[in-house]
Amino acid sequence: MKRTILPLIACLIPLVSQAAEKPNIIFILADDMGVGDVSHTTGKAATPAIDRMAKEGMRFTDAHTTSSVCSPTRYGIITGRYNWRSYLKSAVMWSPDKRGPMIKKGRATVASFLKDNGYHTALVGKWHMGLGWHYLDEKRKPEHMGKHKKPGAGWDIDYSKKVDGGPTEVGFDQSFFIAGSLDMAPYVYLKNDKAVTIPTHVKAFRRPGAGAADFEAVDCLKDFARESVNYITERAKTKQPFFLYLPLTSPHTPIVPSKEWQGKSPIGQYGDFLMETDWVVGQVLKALDDNKIADNTVVIFTTDNGCSPAAKIPNLVKQGHKPNGDLRGHKADIYEGGHRVPFIVRWPGKAKAGSETARTITSADFFATAAAIIEQPLADNMAEDSFSFLPTLTGKEQAARPFTIHHSINGSFAIRQGKWKLCLCPGSGGWSSPHPSKALKDKKLHPVQLFDLEADPAEKNNLAEKQPERVNEMIKLVNKAITEGRTTPGEKQENDKPVPEFNKQLIETYPAAAR
Repeated sequence: MKRTILPLIACLIPLVSQAAEKPNIIFILADDMGVGDVSHTTGKAATPAIDRMAKEGMRFTDAHTTSSVCSPTRYGIITGRYNWRSYLKSAVMWSPDKRGPMIKKGRATVASFLKDNGYHTALVGKWHMGLGWHYLDEKRKPEHMGKHKKPGAGWDIDYSKKVDGGPTEVGFDQSFFIAGSLDMAPYVYLKNDKAVTIPTHVKAFRRPGAGAADFEAVDCLKDFARESVNYITERAKTKQPFFLYLPLTSPHTPIVPSKEWQGKSPIGQYGDFLMETDWVVGQVLKALDDNKIADNTVVIFTTDNGCSPAAKIPNLVKQGHKPNGDLRGHKADIYEGGHRVPFIVRWPGKAKAGSETARTITSADFFATAAAIIEQPLADNMAEDSFSFLPTLTGKEQAARPFTIHHSINGSFAIRQGKWKLCLCPGSGGWSSPHPSKALKDKKLHPVQLFDLEADPAEKNNLAEKQPERVNEMIKLVNKAITEGRTTPGEKQENDKPVPEFNKQLIETYPAAAR
């Protein structure tokens, strides 16, 4: 069965005749960057390129990631599906990770969907959704330890072989990327799913591990910018539309602005790194202008979760810079600071310049929106949690999202419905206070937290005990979303792995939580 995105008659138009009309699509994803990190809101580090996007496009002020950490959010973007439907129920992928790819073989992705509909597709940046590495029988020894006492991870990998389940197997025509975060080995670029060079040196950007002799964290943004500009320039010579997914490594740790950007901001290295991140966005916009294809290109900028405490948030706040605005919490948390993020769409002639919308969206909505843009329907087993925001983007009326589900690093759930947000845990579900390990033992804390975000955007006043009926109804929605395998209309689907039951205390207080 098909989920009709726009009138079915659009599907009858020959693919070739549509090719010239289809816009190019670029999705830029920053790493660990909050709503207050851009200068057009409250940021103290200049972000002129992202500000330009806001002036020339539409800003979504109630945009969220599906998770408050990295790998799960990326899975949602690429599959249009909540991350907890995969085998990863909490935390993030480690690199290398012998569990293998998060994306199950045969699963449709936004890249494979666009490729099947005439697009050339490319990934440049940080993957972090697991790879099927091939391993050696015995570990190699590094040729150069340098000052490091331990070799770290990655010395048992056979880098002469392509990885399984990588970008080119899930819909990307070409790829240039690192496997995980910039503080996770192996420190080596992969091109078209194979290591560019064999690691010989122990490198450590926080954690030691196998690294290529010439790989330096400080060069990544420049390398990703170069590869992106080259790709745009080459594709501009053809009539085929393209999709570029550009997940950056910044401003995630290690916070390593290059020499050209050191000392540029008034708030220290983190601000410098924000400015260099913005520079990459500027390079993409310039490449579109230089190749005269900006008018037919949709550019999306967002981030994978809120700012991390590794950025030393209290010190930044003292300098007048609030990375997560006035929201409660930060990266990893179930609170708004963990998953409410900047989200800007520039599409000349379609998205009204300088406009804003308070429509609630998630980054997983990208898949359905891309399908709507090219007027192609989605099958029932595609993008099961993705709702198109195209009507909002183009200024047409659209019903609100029925509800949105959030997820924290420890696997805690929250559900948002209109102004109401219910956290199915007594604490942050992440790294801020109340920490999960202590919150679950604190008898003073109610097992759930209900907030009215219109009256209480800082999530200070828990209304759960005053509104038990609302709590029960919202819990039922979460359980239905879990058991139905989808939140969009369509036939029931299966999760890749069963979702764990809620904790005993929650079920005893709210029997509706039992499945």
